[in-house]
Amino acid sequence: MKAFKSFLDFYISSSIHVALSVFALSWLTLLEFDLPYDGDVLYFIFFASITGYNFVKFFGLTKFHHRSLASWLKVIQVFSLFCFLMMGYYALQLELNTIMVISIFALITFLYAMPLLPKRLFVDQSKQLRSISGLKVYIIALVWAGVTVGLPLLNANYHFDQAIILMGVQRFLFVLALMLPFEIRDLKYDSLKLATIPQQIGLIRTKQLGVLLLVGFVVLECVQDFADVKSLLILISIAVITAAFIVLSKVEQSVYYSGFFVESIPIVWVLLTLIF
Repeated sequence: MKAFKSFLDFYISSSIHVALSVFALSWLTLLEFDLPYDGDVLYFIFFASITGYNFVKFFGLTKFHHRSLASWLKVIQVFSLFCFLMMGYYALQLELNTIMVISIFALITFLYAMPLLPKRLFVDQSKQLRSISGLKVYIIALVWAGVTVGLPLLNANYHFDQAIILMGVQRFLFVLALMLPFEIRDLKYDSLKLATIPQQIGLIRTKQLGVLLLVGFVVLECVQDFADVKSLLILISIAVITAAFIVLSKVEQSVYYSGFFVESIPIVWVLLTLIF
């Protein structure tokens, strides 16, 4: 049991789990547009997610994350180097226009962690994008939406149309809702200057906002041309599960509540789609 817990802690701390969630949402995009499995772009997204998340952790460690990573830091660094090399390999297999868009997300990730932007924009002295008051959660949702919707379709040379915009907005709403249990969890760690959603509107209204975001998430599915009964039922189920996790979120929550169970929801979504 102790060995399993150690493995699980490494699996979460090394960002494998969150990378699988990003991978799952990206694969879901291909499935929803009836496009073939594209291993090159999906594996790139998986390894890039691990590399990006670990880069942000190592260059912007909060006190909370530092405690959970300390004992694994050297192993994770070696693992991250391997993932970086794999990311580079799969990047070479992608279309040129995909790589150009990837460079934009890479720049955002870099600025998110590194202290390079003008000091006047920030709430503290870190000068990172993540430190701009009230911006962090929206940056994450925007990047996830762009990566999981835009990159798979772009690499497949899919024609840009209204359906992509709708899915991008829908994915943004979903990820934003998915982030709220993390925002609630981090209430006791985040500086008040960060102006996170729970800090701005309180715990109850944050949960209400999460439910409203998920209502919009479902409504957008109903107006899409390619929506069918099965995919709609699966999406509603995912929305209900996500809403339940948001409503049940507490400041004092299990270490695995958000980091494992909430982050598993995209994986459950793609599994349900594949099964049904």
